[in-house]
Amino acid sequence: MANETEWQVTMPESSTQESKYSKWLWRTWTSFAQNGVRIWVWLLNFLQIMASKVADFVKKIGKVAEDDPRKVIHGIKVGIALTVVSLFYYARPLYDCVGGNSIWAVMTVVMVFEFTVGGCLYKGFNRAMATLCAAALAVGIHWIASKSGEELKPIILSASVFLLGSVATFSRFIPAVKARFEYGVIIFILTFSLVAVSGYRVDELLALAQQRASTVAIGICICVLVCILICPVWSGEGLHLLVSRNMEMIADSLEGMLLIELCAIKEGAATGNGSPSAKLQGYKCVLSAQASENSQANLAKWEPPHGHFGFRHPWSQYLKVGAAMRECACCMEALDGCTHSEPIQGPAYVKKNLGNACMRLGAGSSKVLKELAISLKSMRKSQKLGLLIEEMKDAVQEVRGALESFAVQLIVPPNSTSAEGATEEKQQSAVAAVSIKQLMETMPAITVASLLIEISERIDGVVEAVNTLADLACFESVDIEGKPPCLAESKSLEQDTMKATQEDNGISLCLVAEV
Repeated sequence: MANETEWQVTMPESSTQESKYSKWLWRTWTSFAQNGVRIWVWLLNFLQIMASKVADFVKKIGKVAEDDPRKVIHGIKVGIALTVVSLFYYARPLYDCVGGNSIWAVMTVVMVFEFTVGGCLYKGFNRAMATLCAAALAVGIHWIASKSGEELKPIILSASVFLLGSVATFSRFIPAVKARFEYGVIIFILTFSLVAVSGYRVDELLALAQQRASTVAIGICICVLVCILICPVWSGEGLHLLVSRNMEMIADSLEGMLLIELCAIKEGAATGNGSPSAKLQGYKCVLSAQASENSQANLAKWEPPHGHFGFRHPWSQYLKVGAAMRECACCMEALDGCTHSEPIQGPAYVKKNLGNACMRLGAGSSKVLKELAISLKSMRKSQKLGLLIEEMKDAVQEVRGALESFAVQLIVPPNSTSAEGATEEKQQSAVAAVSIKQLMETMPAITVASLLIEISERIDGVVEAVNTLADLACFESVDIEGKPPCLAESKSLEQDTMKATQEDNGISLCLVAEV
């Protein structure tokens, strides 16, 4: 074996290098292909994600436009106003009239145009008055400074800018100014500073102020005309619908809570296991509507008479109606908290009597709120509101009577007998133990009844506020069937007489049967 000859083949050096190069080339190409595939997959995933996000964004835009088409119209109106005001740049005669300050008209359209007519008039009035006052004051101070000499001129101008800027900024913290003229104060500071500072280098300051005021007036006029003439959106109408819709939501929430609570009282089950529906949580929208009501009421005061809303319409009374509804919603929030409490227990006779009384009280309160919402929305005085209020008050007395009877039954529990030969002390201790136990078990039901009584009292405040609004706004007094009040009263009197006669006949028949 050791003597066997071994054959060896010597490869050329060039072929070895070619083999290494081909392997390196293959590895490089494979790596490049793998990286290319990864990049391509990542690019496809990125494009897919971007396409889905764009589709979601388009869906959101479509939903916003579908929920409130007025927003789409508002965008079109802004485009129309900007196009009209741009003619002062495109048309040479118009450009020569206003000079190079026509950009202020474009800026005015962008700054003044609002969604509602009240907002547009509010900003337009504030901008016009602030521009006129600031321009006149700046021209006057510049004239005084020019008469004082070149050395004192910059000092007087700087001192005036500092003093008026500080005072105007501080005035923004005054509640009355902040509510109605905050935007005007900002424009006053801006215009006065620009005119006063630029006037130091401009000889024809009066012409500059006149051109700037004219361009601002042009922009305001275009905004107001487009906002009023093309599909106007009124803040007053929005406030009116907001208050009436909130009243309907409170009535629906009270009705839903009532059904849940009374099922808990009668069945003794927990009520907070299910998820709350939007209808039951409607009272929360009323609690958070104060800022929107205040804003719309302030803007509605700037609007001219329109529709059913005449001159000097009592917009402030809507705020009082909203405040009364929020007081009612606070009690409903406490009632909603009872739906997440422990199961309601107690004697069967208490559940039956108290549950039926609470059902009538809650139904009566809900009917009153719904009738108020209808009366407010249609701006007509309801003829059956008084009857519904009397029914609600009768239900309140019924609930109070049920609570008083329960208190009497706690002192002497029904069907409670003592063991024969027991002492008086043992009897008293047994009665006290039973009474305390029944009271603790029935406490959630008593809480619900007390809250319903409190809600009915708060509803009286809502009724009073709506009646005051009806008197101030001159609501129409029309009967449900469209008949004059005298005929309605005679008909109701006739019905009451027939009902009393039937009741008397029924009582007589009962007495005869007993005899």
